Amino acid sequence: MFIVFLRFSDNKPQASQFLEGHNAWIKRGFDSGTFLLAGSLQPNAGGTLLAHNIDRISLEALVQEDPFVAERVVSAEIHEVTPGRLDERLMFLKG
Repeated sequence: MFIVFLRFSDNKPQASQFLEGHNAWIKRGFDSGTFLLAGSLQPNAGGTLLAHNIDRISLEALVQEDPFVAERVVSAEIHEVTPGRLDERLMFLKG
């Protein structure tokens, strides 16, 4: 499982130009079953994603397809997490 932080960069004022493409990219991630959560980093610092069922190399390639990343509106940080203890509702994330 991965947590992806998309932190706004100096190009943040350009976000509105690429928002439609960014939202379409997020939708593709949900449609494929890769993204489980998308949300905003507070206060107004960017966004975050929870991803699973993907390997790191494929996720890195997918993140580079995000128009916000490609146009340097955000910088991406990918953190891999190996679940140790899980609530029963999240057992699908283990293994």
